[in-house]
Amino acid sequence: MLDLIEKRFAKIKDELHAQVPSGSNLHGHAAVLLALTDEKDPQVILTLRSQHLSSHSGEVSLPGGRWDDTDPSLEYTALRETHEEIGLPADQVRILGPLWTRTTRWQVEVTPWLGIVPADASLTPNPGELDAIFRVPLSWFFDDPRIRTDRITIDKRRIYLPAYNYEGYEIWGFTAGVLTEFLVRVLDAPIGRRDDVPVRALSENEDS
Repeated sequence: MLDLIEKRFAKIKDELHAQVPSGSNLHGHAAVLLALTDEKDPQVILTLRSQHLSSHSGEVSLPGGRWDDTDPSLEYTALRETHEEIGLPADQVRILGPLWTRTTRWQVEVTPWLGIVPADASLTPNPGELDAIFRVPLSWFFDDPRIRTDRITIDKRRIYLPAYNYEGYEIWGFTAGVLTEFLVRVLDAPIGRRDDVPVRALSENEDS
C-alpha cells in the first residue's frame, strides 16, 4: 500500500507544498504528523491526550503542536513536536510532504505532514501531555466502521465527519477529518455520507 500512496501523493505534493503557510511569523499556526509505519499494511500512529490538559483533554490526536518562533518551518514544527510527545527522532521520519491545512475550533491553522516511520520504532508517551500511544491499521478505515457521523456548522457551512471507535479509543473531530481526507483524496477510499448511523449535531465550540 505504501508504494501506491507514494505514487499517488507524488502527483499532488508540489501543489500542496505551494499552499503551506511560511514566513518568519506563523503565530496561530500548528503542524501535526500523519505517521504511517513502513510495513505491508501500514499503521497510523495516534495519541491519547492527557486528561489534565487545558485543551483537547482526553481526546485522540495526531502527534504535533503549535509553531514556535524558533521553528524555521511547519515541517520542523511537526517533527519537533512529535519528538517531544512520543519520543520519535526526526531522523527516523521520512517526510513525503504536506497535506491539506485545516482550521480547528480555536481558529488555529493546522498543516498535517505525511511521513513514513520504521515499523519497529520505539515510542514513549510524554507523561506531561499524553496518556497513551496506539496504532490503527490504515486498512481498517476502508470499511468505514464509523459509530456515528458528527455534523458541525462553521462559517454557515455544514461539515460532516465520521467518528470511529478503535479498541476503546474514539477517533473523531479534527483527527478523523485529517485521516478521512487523506484516505479519500489520496487513496479513493469509499468514505462518504451514511444514512445507517446516528448523526450527532455539534456546536462550533464542540468540534475538536
